[in-house]
Amino acid sequence: MEKANLKIIISGGGTGGHVFPAIAIADALKKLKPGADILFVGAKGKIEMEKVPAAGYPIKGLWISGFHRQLTLRNLAFPLKVASSLWQSRQIIREFKPDVAVGVGGFASGPILRAAAHQGIPTLIQEQNSYAGVTNRLLSRNADRICVAYEKMEQYFPAEKIALTGNPVRKDLVSSQADKPAAAVHFGLNPGKPTVFVFGGSLGALSINEAMEANAGLLAEHPEIQVLWQVGKLYQERFGAGQTAALPNVQVRPFIDRMDLAYSLADLVVCRAGALTIAELQLLGKPAILIPSPNVAEDHQTKNALALVEKDAAVMLPNKDAAESIIRKSLDLLNDPEKRALLSGNMLKMAKPDAAAEIARMVVGLGEGERVRG
Repeated sequence: MEKANLKIIISGGGTGGHVFPAIAIADALKKLKPGADILFVGAKGKIEMEKVPAAGYPIKGLWISGFHRQLTLRNLAFPLKVASSLWQSRQIIREFKPDVAVGVGGFASGPILRAAAHQGIPTLIQEQNSYAGVTNRLLSRNADRICVAYEKMEQYFPAEKIALTGNPVRKDLVSSQADKPAAAVHFGLNPGKPTVFVFGGSLGALSINEAMEANAGLLAEHPEIQVLWQVGKLYQERFGAGQTAALPNVQVRPFIDRMDLAYSLADLVVCRAGALTIAELQLLGKPAILIPSPNVAEDHQTKNALALVEKDAAVMLPNKDAAESIIRKSLDLLNDPEKRALLSGNMLKMAKPDAAAEIARMVVGLGEGERVRG
């Protein structure tokens, strides 16, 4: 039965890779159902507690965090946090009375979706990576829909519940009409030179930054190319005054808030292999060298990268080889337009530009009584 004022909970977060797709889903829901009442639930102290209100949505925070695999005193509070978050989740569900609950991964999605399913509320989970996280694997048992971004996810989830939707991306990348000359002006670079865009996330990636610093000499030998390098807020002081940053063909930024312009300028992107980044590269058809982070659960970034390498849509560079090869591989690709065109075309084939809208339609369907449980 169609409902004008659906009540929807969206839970999860912890990283931008969870938060920004969640906001994209909420925006798509508002477009589809302007009267929808959307409540976010996140983890206290995490990025969602800042980014969600900034996007115009209310959020409640749970006292929850992950279990540290190394022995640490912080694990002593873990059972208490789980109990507290489950109790608070049940309270939120009872008070808000959602028609449907959505989990996007991260600490908060576990207790909220468990509480929702326990009370008979339909649930949908969105798995961004090619290797399913532990929380989503546990939640999938009672989920009604499971939206994924990669093929072959039947090894983790019941096949009858899976929908291959892709990962939602931020609206500004979809709507931007930025061109390379305008982007070059914005960053103070030359629109006529081949450009490499290097970044490791908003906080930065130490090993990528160290690799760039180690290649100052090689970059100095190739003034015909230019580099836009986001070092991250944590590393601006250390690398912003280094040898590489001093080169005239290198522009260093602590943080880039106009990613649409950075991508427009880039002939090649060098970055981590997070799910959100990959979705953006696919949408824009950008050739990329992916350097998976070694510091993520179950090494899922390597699995993300390999899913693209298998389709000849990206080049993967192991993190341990970054210092030796980051610029040499970049130069090889810049000098091989046919290879870049192949990577770009295959990236575009994997894109799912309507991911947010498709997920929103499924959420609405569940909230209005459609059930898909196997």
